[in-house]
Amino acid sequence: MYKKYKRIFLVVLDSVGIGKAHDEEKFHDKNVNTVLHTLEKTRGKLPNLGKMGLLNLVYNRFAPVDSYYTRANCISNGKDTLTGHLEMMGVKTEKPLKTFTETGFPKELIEELEEKTGRKVIGNKSASGTEIIAELGEEHMKTGSIIVYTSADSVLQIAAHEDIVPLEELYKICSIAREITKKEEWKVGRIIARPFIGSPGNFTRTSNRHDYALDPPCETALDILKENKFDVLSIGKISDIFNNSGITQITKTKDNLDGINKIKEAINKEFTGLCFANLNDFDSKYGHRRNPEGYMEALELVDNNIESIKKMLKSDDLLIITADHGNDPTAKGTDHTRETVPVLIYNKDFKTPTRLEDLETFASIGATILDNFNLKMALGKTFLEKLK
Repeated sequence: MYKKYKRIFLVVLDSVGIGKAHDEEKFHDKNVNTVLHTLEKTRGKLPNLGKMGLLNLVYNRFAPVDSYYTRANCISNGKDTLTGHLEMMGVKTEKPLKTFTETGFPKELIEELEEKTGRKVIGNKSASGTEIIAELGEEHMKTGSIIVYTSADSVLQIAAHEDIVPLEELYKICSIAREITKKEEWKVGRIIARPFIGSPGNFTRTSNRHDYALDPPCETALDILKENKFDVLSIGKISDIFNNSGITQITKTKDNLDGINKIKEAINKEFTGLCFANLNDFDSKYGHRRNPEGYMEALELVDNNIESIKKMLKSDDLLIITADHGNDPTAKGTDHTRETVPVLIYNKDFKTPTRLEDLETFASIGATILDNFNLKMALGKTFLEKLK
């Protein structure tokens, strides 16, 4: 009988892919590798994540480690946050969600949004969030019109200055947009509130972002855990991604450092079950903006904190570090990149940590978590028995 754990900490480093997806060209990517190219571009160092096996995966080597490690393949039709997290928890996305990257949103959708919110819409195109705020922020402040934009993801984002559109109203507007875009012909994965502050030429997005996702299309590992009376703690945007389904406790974060601190606080709490955290700065601040230097700084922040996190863990705690997709900051464009992701697994009592076979699907992570609590789901194969 293999060891079981009281608590599992699953930390998603959002977009920290490690290349080598066999179907990358299907997703218009070629030779992408987020971690490798960031390291090469910046000459950065990641000794502590390397000790867990990350660099062994990146460089295909076998240096000594203190963790089990492997890479996971995505089998879903998509390379976005929602798709990656859903697959992790047992849901394979067959039909990709709609995107409006080339055309913006249909006239009928925008007109309905304007009618139901009482505010005009400006923008309605694919754009970087910071760039469209710089472009249209002054007009927004003068007219009160809301800034609507999209990206390569299945997402409708609404930006508004907190002094012009109070947060409560912005969130209501986004809730209205969520209902409108549940129609099959307009269905998008997420609506995101993007509040900002400042003056023309000096706008700054705030930490009051809020995501409005679709309900998961079927039962997830989180639902199964909750139904069986286990704790499911959400840190960062996890609760938004799953639309609160299967979550027992929600903790929001401002940035990666805040997320790391919240993870440390969770370690000091008494619970039985899963703590599921997302650190998002890699993706939102640096990947899409093709900023390898900033991406490296975000990786180094995690690397500098990982040893203290490991020291806090108890013998009956299991730590799993992974990612949901890639976002190579050296690639062309601004889109996510189709990649495999690292899976780094740590417990302080491991006797012979080594590399595991590649995982056929992200869902093996969810299957392993459920196996630990004597539960099962249809997708994914547990690797718990291999941890010794």
